Amino acid sequence: MKIISLHTKSQQQRKKAIKGDREAQEQIFKEHAPVMLSVCRQYVKDIHHAEDLMLQGFLKVFKNLEKFKNEGSFEGWIRKIMVNTCISYLRKKNHLEFTDEEYQFNDMVTHNIENTSVEDIQRLIDALPDGYKMVFNLYAIEGYKHHEIAKKLSISESTSKSQLFKARKWLQANYIKMNRIKDADR
Repeated sequence: MKIISLHTKSQQQRKKAIKGDREAQEQIFKEHAPVMLSVCRQYVKDIHHAEDLMLQGFLKVFKNLEKFKNEGSFEGWIRKIMVNTCISYLRKKNHLEFTDEEYQFNDMVTHNIENTSVEDIQRLIDALPDGYKMVFNLYAIEGYKHHEIAKKLSISESTSKSQLFKARKWLQANYIKMNRIKDADR
């Protein structure tokens, strides 16, 4: 029965926040901000811009809190707002390009990814060309399907698929390159 009481408590907290209760809003913010900052950081390299986008996203959350119908996860609802806020920012800043560049790929992976730090993986994802990164994040991290990504980004489904394919190949090639550099430094 603990799940029900926790669920009821968070519903009551949301009701208070809708009515403008600053304490309830602060609790919601404190509870979800760390995760949502990492969501924004996945889309925007600069931590300061990511923080700004997270704050903008929370403003949208509190403005639209009454629209959450307790269907599905509240955190998932907030996450969608954060992702959409980041996409809008990147569109406005013209940071969102979908490229047809071809890279030379090597299909031989010589290192085990388990030996790679989270920081190294994040650096690789950060270095992706913007279109690759956006589709990769939406597909691999957020769990969107290609038709959903296409609609969200106003691109064709085949563009979404090709950007994901190229992102994976780019990550693989640059992962190999990164490990060769590390091996040479040892």
